[in-house]
Amino acid sequence: MRIGILSYPMLFQREGSLQIQIRETIRALNRLEGVDGEAVSVELVDPCRGKLGAYDLIHVFAAIHGNHRIVEAASELGVPVILSPLISPGWNRSSGTRARVADRLLGNLTAWNVETSYAQTRRALQLSTLIVALGEAEKRAIGEAFLVSPARVRVFPNGISPQFFSADGALFRARTGIEGPFVLMVGAIAPHKDQLGMAHALSEMALPFVLVGEAQERDQDYLAQVRQVRGVTCMGKLRHDDQLLASAFAAAAVFALPGQTEVQPMPALEALAAGTPVVNSSGSELTIADSAFALKTVTPGDTTGIKRAVLGFIDAPPKRAAVRALVGDLTWDRIAQRIARCYLEVLGTGPRDDMAAGMVQRATSSSSRLYTGP
Repeated sequence: MRIGILSYPMLFQREGSLQIQIRETIRALNRLEGVDGEAVSVELVDPCRGKLGAYDLIHVFAAIHGNHRIVEAASELGVPVILSPLISPGWNRSSGTRARVADRLLGNLTAWNVETSYAQTRRALQLSTLIVALGEAEKRAIGEAFLVSPARVRVFPNGISPQFFSADGALFRARTGIEGPFVLMVGAIAPHKDQLGMAHALSEMALPFVLVGEAQERDQDYLAQVRQVRGVTCMGKLRHDDQLLASAFAAAAVFALPGQTEVQPMPALEALAAGTPVVNSSGSELTIADSAFALKTVTPGDTTGIKRAVLGFIDAPPKRAAVRALVGDLTWDRIAQRIARCYLEVLGTGPRDDMAAGMVQRATSSSSRLYTGP
């Protein structure tokens, strides 16, 4: 089976979790020797030159940035689509109802010539043959806010690259000279990530705070404020495959991610793979069975709760081997096997013409629902 993977055109102009997810998914799928006797060939599609009809199945990552047009084009050609929408777990029944009311008001005001991003996302979800969520919270948000049947959603978490499981903190300490416990945070530096609040909380505790990541132009003033807080070290951006990054995860006493909602924070998984406990935001989905000894959840902005969680891990650090074991099965190769079986499930449902008819029917029904209010 020939699989084409797509997302929005400007995706690889920046580097982040989605870019890593797509690259690692393609690599892992192409490492498979086959699934249930079926060969798998996966490639990143050039949206300017590639033809969707040349593929047996299209896998679209992200439901925003105009990607609903990709799903529409594929459905018109009768090509089945699997969508990894990356819907924020913050969506719920109430916010979905308000969004549909806003759609109706905007449609009436503009003679239906303008639509909201909610409408576009919902259309992409309705037209897709199958949907892949990163966790149960995202699946729940898709169902409650976008009125998608849970039967059409599969749950596959992100994978973790092997260098994090074997990481050692020696390289980081040799390069930086930082000794003793410190708190690490990896990702874009921006107000919604709340590095500034975390920096102030750790400064009051006299704990070093190491940041790996960069700020966009609009957030340079915010970065300057963070840099001014005592105890903060900003290392800038590090490549995902840089051994210094893996070493930083292993050297840290605690990895912190106290900001606002995220679908599934990949750096938090990588920290656990390196044996480092995590203080995570209650707005982010990171649910692992029997993980309380290595994973604590705090409400964004709860400085007291953050301090208590960080100190708890520093005073009684969990065994790194036990922390690593929590995510030991989340390798990209294992996730790729599950995704490939999902492809087989879709391609084995019947002839392409029958699938196309089903997608057109969903398109018609979803379009009518999009603009008639809740």
